[in-house]
Amino acid sequence: MDITTIPWQMILLCGISLCVGWGIRGNFGHEYGAALPGALAAMAIVLLSGREDWWRHVHYFALFGAIGWSFGGSMSYMMVVGYTHSSHSPTVLYGFANLFVIGFLWAALGGAGTALPAFLTGFNENQPTSSLSVFFVPICAVFIGWSLQAVLVDRIFATKRMQRHENPLYWYDSDWLAALVAIVAALIVILFRGRIDMGTSLILYMGIGWFAAFLLLVSVFKLRMTPPRGDNWAGCVGMVVGVLGYCWHYKLSGVAFATLMTGFAGGFAFSFGQLLKLLCIRTGLQTNWHSVMEQLQGLLFGLGIAVTFGFILNRTPPLETDPNFPHWMEVFAVFCVIIALTYLNYRKAVQTWVDTIDSLPERMFGIPVVGWFRHSRGWIGWFELFYIALSIAFVAILAVNLRDPIPLISTSWLGKGQLLYLVFLWWMVVFNFERALVNFSPGRLVTEGMITLNAIICTVLVTIGAQIVPEQAGSVFSFSEWLWKVSVWGLVVMAGTTFVFWGIKHVLYGKQHAPGASLHIRFGKDSNAPKEKPKTGEPHP
Repeated sequence: MDITTIPWQMILLCGISLCVGWGIRGNFGHEYGAALPGALAAMAIVLLSGREDWWRHVHYFALFGAIGWSFGGSMSYMMVVGYTHSSHSPTVLYGFANLFVIGFLWAALGGAGTALPAFLTGFNENQPTSSLSVFFVPICAVFIGWSLQAVLVDRIFATKRMQRHENPLYWYDSDWLAALVAIVAALIVILFRGRIDMGTSLILYMGIGWFAAFLLLVSVFKLRMTPPRGDNWAGCVGMVVGVLGYCWHYKLSGVAFATLMTGFAGGFAFSFGQLLKLLCIRTGLQTNWHSVMEQLQGLLFGLGIAVTFGFILNRTPPLETDPNFPHWMEVFAVFCVIIALTYLNYRKAVQTWVDTIDSLPERMFGIPVVGWFRHSRGWIGWFELFYIALSIAFVAILAVNLRDPIPLISTSWLGKGQLLYLVFLWWMVVFNFERALVNFSPGRLVTEGMITLNAIICTVLVTIGAQIVPEQAGSVFSFSEWLWKVSVWGLVVMAGTTFVFWGIKHVLYGKQHAPGASLHIRFGKDSNAPKEKPKTGEPHP
């Protein structure tokens, strides 16, 4: 497929979807926030792909896209953004280089997760179900493990976020415990299944890769990107290498291509978005330029993954249009996206209300407003009670629909996918607006205003776009020869753009520090980068 034949509707919807999601992600942060645009972009690609077989799997694409894009949310990057504002020239170059690295890692894992369902078309020898189905039990095991980890750590080692360095589990402010729990969860599933399969194997590749890269890069070579901030970037390096090793093992060259192609496009998107922010600041106009940067990065991320999927659109094998998935897997995928993912993010919004609104107490009738299912917060609050009720109703509706289709829910998979996309999109937009409403100001128009406008455009595109996109068909194709080309050209783009963006910053600001960020100097005698672990009693930088 030539780039000119890629459906422009798919590219536009995916770009704006990730733009909306990325702007909202910035308000919630971390892994859960990053999963929001991942799910939305995956659905946008599928719904306007022209692939009827992909429509049948839209909720699985959404789930795996959310998981893939979530991993990058563990990386600290604000100090790297600050480096590009610096008056110190080597620091600026270092900043743009590392923005590319972070963007590559984030998007590479996102591209891998989104692409995985498109290539898992084989069947197990012992059961007539798609190989995609072997992932769900390991995923459930990991999710349960992470939930228990959060509860137990809060119960035993409860520390405030700004004093997290006082926690005995603190290790370079990293997610090492989550990586270990994932490995243990996979091993437990292997023990019960009596074998290593594609599902557990991927978790082991990524988990072991996380530790191998972190130990090598941080512990051995002492490569710290933004001390004393977390070094999860090193773990993400290991996960990307683990994904590529997994693809080599199972001959998934298409997933490897999507990983690398989306990764290099993401590296450009992340660094170029920051350059555009510096250009905007130079105009002297005053607004929330950081949010503009985030939304631009999201738009460019979306365009990158859309073009990547445009190349593989007709080069992936046809998926089963009537797969024999157990009903619980169908419900699980939709539940994770609509209920679990939204709750994990929106509980932060409710906490914002409690912290901001004087008339809203922390407890009402002895029950906390929001409890996070944590001992330190009161376990179950009013928000959890309403979400539990919503969850029960949601599962009941899905279960009934599987047995006897409900008229409200379309019988076509395109219609179901459009409904899933629109419910998820506007649930994100509305709750994000409600979070910001308690502190709303004219400056929020560039954030919530643009997000709402873009969501309206997405609504139009997703509802009528599928009728315009021509029908597409799958085929078998080997991406092996493309991998080296993508890798070489990607490294060229990385080196070239890093130096070009570094030069443009100096043209704009000379040797002056660019406004919009604190002064950070990473190297030399004037370096203000902390070299020691934060001290007890002091807040974590």
